[in-house]
Parts: sequence; structure tokens; C-alpha cells
Amino acid sequence: MVTFQESQAQAHAMPPGQRGAAIGLYTPEERARRDASGWTLVQGVLAPVQFLVFLISLGLVLRYLATGEGLAWAHASIVVKTGVLYTIMVTGCIWEKVVFGRYLFAPAFFWEDVVSMGVIALHTAYLAALATGALGDQALMGLALAAYATYVINAVQFLLKLRAARLQEAAV
Repeated sequence: MVTFQESQAQAHAMPPGQRGAAIGLYTPEERARRDASGWTLVQGVLAPVQFLVFLISLGLVLRYLATGEGLAWAHASIVVKTGVLYTIMVTGCIWEKVVFGRYLFAPAFFWEDVVSMGVIALHTAYLAALATGALGDQALMGLALAAYATYVINAVQFLLKLRAARLQEAAV
């Protein structure tokens, strides 16, 4: 007979796509660490702040693209959005270490972290292109929109994961 701990170890060794079906999003120990960590609150506060900054910035970018006005505001808002993104990513890595024992790519959040790397890469590419003048303003806004589209995909991933966690907790 396999013990609970052995089944959990086996599930954690599974590829990320199969783990959830075996044990759900969190083991009881991970759930306890998540609930006890102050980083959980930090993530809970930063996520809606980042989304608000995203909406404001998206509006400014679209305004610039539609009217040609407000370029400086659009650039500034993208820089602020990127700063908030970096903050939530660093604190998210700390949260993941506390809950899952690794800074990135814990099986429960593997694909969210993969897409997050793309989000960071696109935002960082924007900052690099802005700082070096490598792209014109229209291309910079296009790059920002690509970064924002990827961010939306990533946000949906996390919302679905949050929903899965709540459903798991309701079932327990």
C-alpha cells in the first residue's frame, strides 16, 4: 500500500500537465505554507494593482495610436507597468519558493511561469528599445501591445489557477 507522502512525492515527480489531476493544485503542506505566508497577501494586492496600471497604460497607448497625442504619457505608463511587472515577478518568485520550495517552475505553476518569462522578455525588449532608440514610436507601441497581449494570456492563466485552487479547497 502506498502512503499519502509517497503518492504526493510521485505526483510532484509527474510532468506539470499531469500533476493537477493527481493531487490538485496544492498539497496540504503547500496550502498551509501558502496561507501562512505574508507573500500571499503581497501577491493578492499587487495583482489587481498591476491590472489597473495595465488598463490605464493600454488606454494611453491606444490613445496615442489613434490620435498621435500623448506619446510621453504612453511611454511613461509602459515603463511604470514594466516596473510593477518586475515587482510582482520578484515577489512571486519569493512566494513560490516559500510555498513550493523553488523560485520558478514549480510543477503547480509551470506553464504560468513559462508564459511569465515571455511577458518579461517582451516588456524588457520594450525598455531596451526605448533606451537605445532601436525602434520608432509606432514599433515601440506595437511591441508594448504584444507584451500586453501576452500579459493578458498570463493573467487568464493565473485566474484559472486561482479558480482551481478555490474549487480544490471547497472539495477538501
